[in-house]
Formats: sequence, C-alpha cells, structure tokens
Amino acid sequence: MKNYFLILLSSIFFLSLSCSSDYNDTIENNFTLPLRIGDYWIYNVNTENTLSRDSLFVQGEVVINNKSYMRFETKDNIATGFYSSVLRNNKLRKDNSKLLLTGEVSLASVQNLPINLDVSIGDFVIFDSNAQNNQALNSSPVTGIINQTFDNYPLTITYTLQSYGGETFSSYTSPDGSTFSNVKSTKIKLKIGVTTVQNSGGISIPIIILSPQDFVVSTLYLAEGIGVIYVNTNTTYTINPLVSSDLGIPSSSSQNQKEYVDSYNIN
Repeated sequence: MKNYFLILLSSIFFLSLSCSSDYNDTIENNFTLPLRIGDYWIYNVNTENTLSRDSLFVQGEVVINNKSYMRFETKDNIATGFYSSVLRNNKLRKDNSKLLLTGEVSLASVQNLPINLDVSIGDFVIFDSNAQNNQALNSSPVTGIINQTFDNYPLTITYTLQSYGGETFSSYTSPDGSTFSNVKSTKIKLKIGVTTVQNSGGISIPIIILSPQDFVVSTLYLAEGIGVIYVNTNTTYTINPLVSSDLGIPSSSSQNQKEYVDSYNIN
C-alpha cells in the first residue's frame, strides 16, 4: 500500500521533450549539448538497491507551432528512472541557453494503477546554462489541480512544478566513480498538497491528508558534449498521522533513486 500511494502521487510528475536536427548545439560559452536524431544514452538505475536499466534515444524531429523539437523514446517503451520517464515519448527544444520541455506524461498507465493522472507541459524550461544557482528557470511555476479517488477517498491534489539553476563544475565525479569535464546541474521540484472530504450527518468536512510540501526533488547533472550523466532523485512525503491509518499507509516515507550513464552514442 505504501508503494501504491507513493506511485499515485508521483504519477502527477511528468514532463517530455524535443529539439531540431539542424540546431547549433552550442548554448552558452561553448557548453554544447547533443540533440540529434540517433543520439542515445543507456542508464543504470538504482532505486533503493533495486537495479534496472534504461535506454533513451532521440527518435526524430517534430514541428509544433513552427518550432522544431526532438522527440525522445525509450527501448520497448519502458522507463524505470525518473529522467527517462520524463523524456519518454516527449519533446525537447533549445532556445539560446535554455532547454524547453513539451509533452504529456501519464505514469499511472505504466504502473497499472486504476487511475488516470496526466499533466501537459508546454515549453517548460528544465535547464539554462546561464542560470545562477537556485535561480527559478520559469517566470512562473506550472500549477494545477487533479481530482482522483484513492481507496474510496475522493482526493483533491494541488501541485506546483518549477526548475532551478544549479552548480557548475570544471570536473565532476559521480557517485559511481565516473569523472566528467565541464558539468552543470539543474534541479526540478514538484510540490504537492492533498485533501479529501468526509461526510458526517450530511455535513462535508474537509480533511488535510498531505500539507503542501516538496514531494519530488530531482537534480540532473549535464556534461558538455554528452548530456545528462547522473540524476539523483528524492521522493518523500509526510501525511497527517490521524488519517494515515485509515488509508493504510505509513505516515511518512522516503525513496532515493540514482541514474548513472553507462554508455552513449553522440552523432
């Protein structure tokens, strides 16, 4: 039940990407990122010592509203890591120093949940090579409300999605021991709040299940000329202890996931 609820909430998280084959890959001070048809990256994924492997690749070019994007896919349409899940079947494009994500992600169907949680993103900035550390990358965050039912409880889920500039490293060694030159990081945060309503004697009583809090915080490390080489994602929640027992889930939980690039091909 714990994993069920964790997946339910994380299903709100989603993004997707694309970009153009005739783009100039240089986006700032010779910091280049590959976004060409045929580029691929293979990642080793470690989720609390559960190991898996994702293959992510640029499938083709898509034009939306006269803007060119690159469409990403995964091998056999399977993604276990946060980063590959975000890019799978979605689109990314460049605009000067920025990478902008467009698409729609539904993790519920992948996890075989009896719910439908879709979020559409349009030109959401996920990386800006010119950004200062902790600088918000979008002029305003993506916000919304999703109504779903969990274990016969009607849920109202509010979410806020924003990305932030990170650090710059002349040399960076990831936790698996791999070293890369000229690395920049970026951070993506999803904040959520969850409420429900209980009826008593004909009176509707609102109940806070999850006070607004950072639910997913993912830090991506990008190396010049390679792309994303390491991702560290933390998923946490703390629930109202008065209702956690009724829902049959722990009052708090945390999960860490790490994604390491194992091999890649850049055209």
